[in-house]
Amino acid sequence: MKRFIALTLAALFCAIPLISLSACSQQTETLTVCNWGEYISDGTDGYMDVIAEFEERFHVKVDYVLAETNETLYSMMKSGGGDYDVIIPSDYMIARMIKEGMLAKLDYNNIPNFEANIMPQFKNLYYDAKNEYSVPYFWGTVGLLYNEELYTEEVTGWDNLWCDGYKNQVLMFDNPRDAFAVALQKLGYSINSENEAEWREAADLLKSKKFDYCMDEFFDKMPGESAVLCAYYAGDCYSVMQENESLRFFRPEHTNVFNDAMCVPATSAHKELAEKFINFMLEKDVGLANTEYLGYSTPNKLVFDALPEEMKENDDLYPEMQDTWEYMHLLPENIENLMNELWLEIKAENK
Repeated sequence: MKRFIALTLAALFCAIPLISLSACSQQTETLTVCNWGEYISDGTDGYMDVIAEFEERFHVKVDYVLAETNETLYSMMKSGGGDYDVIIPSDYMIARMIKEGMLAKLDYNNIPNFEANIMPQFKNLYYDAKNEYSVPYFWGTVGLLYNEELYTEEVTGWDNLWCDGYKNQVLMFDNPRDAFAVALQKLGYSINSENEAEWREAADLLKSKKFDYCMDEFFDKMPGESAVLCAYYAGDCYSVMQENESLRFFRPEHTNVFNDAMCVPATSAHKELAEKFINFMLEKDVGLANTEYLGYSTPNKLVFDALPEEMKENDDLYPEMQDTWEYMHLLPENIENLMNELWLEIKAENK
């Protein structure tokens, strides 16, 4: 993928001590990391291959796997199909996993970069008020990405997604929480509504338009011009805008602001190594490569200070927080169940 800033990385970390592995075994430890697609620097375009760097420095193997949505990750873990050591869920899902005892309390003796590098405004957040279970990874907002050459309407807000025409060319999130958030905001409701009637109204709104529901396919469809308009995350929008100069980002007045964070599942068999991986991800050079490659917004002060001015001053990536933006919160069980039921109806009718 083309990135906005060309970066040549020099040889790094040649004097860093390695983890002391068990004296009674010469076998290489394996750490299983589950992340979202297109959400780590992988060596493309001269940037650091973060996973390879960790493996080389710590003499371990990383089994790096992908999950498409928070809900997919949750289902895999609940069913026992996801044997992970590090996961990177979003705020509301972290709250749910804490409530259900799915996460391990972190030993910050193994994560000193948290206290040193993470900005104060990203500590003690509502979903982990005592910073016991999670370490910030990236943050951002949700908005509209459109091709100004192919989408000829004036872009004013979420209403644009329901405009006439553009058959099969408007993308929508293929996960219930994000898709419902867009519909609820269009209707003027909170994304954390506890009113069942409002959720049913939002479901009817989503049913009223035949969207192309997708997630990682976004990275091909928007720059490749098979789609002209979508709702998506600002960091990913920024990245694909570097591939197609006709793409523009618009943030509606009412939107979702989110935090993704690194956590260790309660079932991890390599907790100390997992915490060392999290600490590694917070190092300046690692975080800088990751941030410049991905385009997402960093909560790491050392990384932010080292970014090029054109990134730090980009309002798509580092906007001033607004009162009209909402974090997603853990929903009551009855609303969670209703959302999932309605989502199945929406997807069935959209075929």
